[in-house]
Amino acid sequence: MVGVILNTARKLALKIASYGVMHLVVAILVAFAITRDWRLALAVGVVEPIFQTIAYSIHDRVWHRVERRRLASGIEEATEAFAARLDVMSPAEQQRSHDAHRGHSHALPRSLKQVALKTVTYGVMHFAVAVTVAYALTRDITTALAIGMIEPLVQTVFFTLHDRIWTRIEARRAREQAAAA
Repeated sequence: MVGVILNTARKLALKIASYGVMHLVVAILVAFAITRDWRLALAVGVVEPIFQTIAYSIHDRVWHRVERRRLASGIEEATEAFAARLDVMSPAEQQRSHDAHRGHSHALPRSLKQVALKTVTYGVMHFAVAVTVAYALTRDITTALAIGMIEPLVQTVFFTLHDRIWTRIEARRAREQAAAA
């Protein structure tokens, strides 16, 4: 049980770290394109992603729970998931449970509507954090709004790509685990 928790924490930490690096690079480049000041771009680029990474991890966990609840179809599924975590299900039962989730027990957006809604909520959250941080650093509302509007749009595109890459990685891992069972 401890191994499962540590493995899950490691995967989550890798996902958050990769998001943070991607965000850092894009934030610096966008801030520099707007301000033409490397010092300010670095300040925005370093401080803003720290707050965005915290907000992103909260956003990702909330969406994980939303998707898990959406996929949960009752007490039988909850019992199967709990039993699978405790390794008391036979491999055949685990496979049947995984097949019900298209080979993947980790809840991920399945429809374009869910992907779009997750992306829109990410964009709104990102806008609010970006404007707040940019204003705190620049004390100029025009620059803060420019950074707050442009940077989240660029980041939202990269967020979608990041999320799709991680979806594929997690789906591949689930298939490998199912094949090994």
